Amino acid sequence: MENPIQNRTIHFAEKIITAYLFLRENKHFRLADQLVGAGTSIGANVAEAQVAHSKRDFIAKLTIANKEAKETQYWLNLLDREGLLLDFEEIKFLKQEIG
Repeated sequence: MENPIQNRTIHFAEKIITAYLFLRENKHFRLADQLVGAGTSIGANVAEAQVAHSKRDFIAKLTIANKEAKETQYWLNLLDREGLLLDFEEIKFLKQEIG
């Protein structure tokens, strides 16, 4: 059965990886690492929640995914404010999706 939330988080993670590569090309290594860690963790936790061994475990995984989404939103806003993603064409999608 297809899971639309998992599909969205995978698509989001793919765009985050593209942003990561863009930032690395522009020598923003540490910031790239922060963004990719938080941004890909969202989908990983959603995927883990799908095989949770209890309702409590399911809620815990989704809570972590939510926290990672907030961290990702922080990094995207900071990078955008600093103009570090000015030439990154997917920034609008990422900010809209996470907002």
